[in-house]
Amino acid sequence: MQIWYIYKMKTELVSKIDQSTAHRKSREQLSNYILRNLDMLSDFIEIAFDTSDKNHVKAFWSLELVCEKKLKVFVPYLDLFCEVLPKLKDDSAIRPATKICLFLSKSNHRKNGISLTLEHEHLLIEALLDRLIQNEKVAAKVYAMRALFMLGKKYNWVHDELKIIIEQDYVNHSAAYQAATRNLLKKLNK
Repeated sequence: MQIWYIYKMKTELVSKIDQSTAHRKSREQLSNYILRNLDMLSDFIEIAFDTSDKNHVKAFWSLELVCEKKLKVFVPYLDLFCEVLPKLKDDSAIRPATKICLFLSKSNHRKNGISLTLEHEHLLIEALLDRLIQNEKVAAKVYAMRALFMLGKKYNWVHDELKIIIEQDYVNHSAAYQAATRNLLKKLNK
């Protein structure tokens, strides 16, 4: 009986992910479903992190919202996230993944926030720096910059690297990227 129930729940989860879209309302419905059914979180994350799964991008879209609403439920999956992060290739998965990095880096500096291990911090820094120098979309680069800024509060060298990279890239990007860069450079130059 229990095996049948687990199969039914996983089938329902896969169906919900498959039917979801990039629209905010759809992503929120799926993230709320996961938050109401935290026993499904492991299966959900497995789909998001499996780049060969046709629905991994859709799962990442809603995983971002799960992390935004209740980041602490994501903590048990940090090792796996740090392993998957540099392997992501699809822009539609990279953007929410870098936003999750931003949530993690902000929470890491708050009282009562989550505490990243030194290894997690270093793996995130490495992956985010790589994203920043690669040919990524603006949103992913901006989230990476902001996350690196937060992580650089603990590691001064990160701010130095970040400043060099964004100053070199400044002229090669859109007005949106340049605006984000100007704001960050003001903070870095204080």
